[in-house]
Amino acid sequence: MNELDFCPKCSSKSLEWLENKKWNCTKCDFVLYHNCAAAVAVLVTHDDEILLTKRNQEPAKGKWDLAGGFTDPNESAEYTCVRELKEELNLDIDPKKLRYLMSFPNVYYYKGISYNTLDLFFEYQIEEKCEVVMEQSEISEICW
Repeated sequence: MNELDFCPKCSSKSLEWLENKKWNCTKCDFVLYHNCAAAVAVLVTHDDEILLTKRNQEPAKGKWDLAGGFTDPNESAEYTCVRELKEELNLDIDPKKLRYLMSFPNVYYYKGISYNTLDLFFEYQIEEKCEVVMEQSEISEICW
């Protein structure tokens, strides 16, 4: 990963990419860690069906996906699920009913930069199918 050319502290062109996680400036000893970003995905289920969303933005525009997104600073994974389902599908959910499934490391490519992520997967069962209002800037279609 070599997306940075200049040291943010001294502006020299002496950055080294080390241990697949940080930049180190050999001139001023500045260190910049490229830590994982947390992201969530929610399997919204009803009986034996899963709600899928079709992406309306890059990366992967036009591909089927799960509702979810990146965790904001000072936000729990559960609250991220609540916020993302409200933003993307106008669904109000009870975070206590979320069921954690699994996590795995991932790489999210966006505008030429590789972001290391830790993707956390949850399930949320709904009793009845309800009208879903898509955020059309993010989602072009939904499917059960």
